Amino acid sequence: MVGVVYKSTGSWYTVKTEEGNFYECRIKGKFRLKGIKSTNPIAVGDVVEFDVEQIAEETNAVITKIRDRKNYIVRKSVNLSKQTHVIAANLDVVFLMVTLNNPPTSTSFIDRFLVTSNAYEIPTVLLFNKIDTYNEEELLEIKYLAALYRQIGYECIGISAKIGKNIDKVKELMQGKISMFSGHSGVGKSTLINSIEPKLDLRTAIISQQHLQGQHTTTFAEMFDLDFGASIIDTPGIKGFGIVDMEKEEIGDYFPEFFKLKNNCKFNNCLHTDEPKCAIKDALEKDEIAWSRYKSYMQMITGEEEHYRTDIHNKK
Repeated sequence: MVGVVYKSTGSWYTVKTEEGNFYECRIKGKFRLKGIKSTNPIAVGDVVEFDVEQIAEETNAVITKIRDRKNYIVRKSVNLSKQTHVIAANLDVVFLMVTLNNPPTSTSFIDRFLVTSNAYEIPTVLLFNKIDTYNEEELLEIKYLAALYRQIGYECIGISAKIGKNIDKVKELMQGKISMFSGHSGVGKSTLINSIEPKLDLRTAIISQQHLQGQHTTTFAEMFDLDFGASIIDTPGIKGFGIVDMEKEEIGDYFPEFFKLKNNCKFNNCLHTDEPKCAIKDALEKDEIAWSRYKSYMQMITGEEEHYRTDIHNKK
């Protein structure tokens, strides 16, 4: 039988068939031994083949094969830095939710996420949430950021999951697609999904005032089918986002504004650090490339870990 993984708890996988039937499946140990360095060999969104055995009154379903993925979002595992964690697979669009504060989202986090989604060719939309809570100065900050990322080519939407602002625009982009919402804990993913489809009634929690971090309300990734012909994958909040499986020479290619200029660099293998006649550094000096983006790039190629608590707006 063939189906799509709708929920993963690490040991059990809920799989939905084309006929709309759900099966609770396990995996055979061999999946963990095939050189897959991921902490989770199967992710929500995976298309899998499985066998069903009826033993007495018990149905035993075992996944036997994972079909090739068209894409996936991956990050470094939190506890085992040499391993990776596949967040979701076979996505049509991913929405990265950003909040200026409560909790703060750094440009470093945004850029690492965008580099990864770009590397795996997943269209990404930035949702600037909680715009109903910002003062005039903070709204200007959001507008600056949105303009920065729009100029690069990313779609940006200012939303309020709480009061429903621009939710119709988000639904339009989700129509007929498998979407994923991602971002730090507390940015409002569950609130937004509830606003889009109230009958799901996902659990939400208040922000921890002590650390301005969200409480984890989503423990496992899970896919939901929505009434308006869309499917969504809800994922646990991400604290940090370490990029994986990339040589430092290729990281710049996943910054669209760098990629556009790289042929103008004097050297083909220019890393845009200390090399002479570097088109990226020239553009940086002319303020044609954002300093926050260049700073993120330098962190990535030097292997520096992300600073979770940096300001969202890092100018020169």
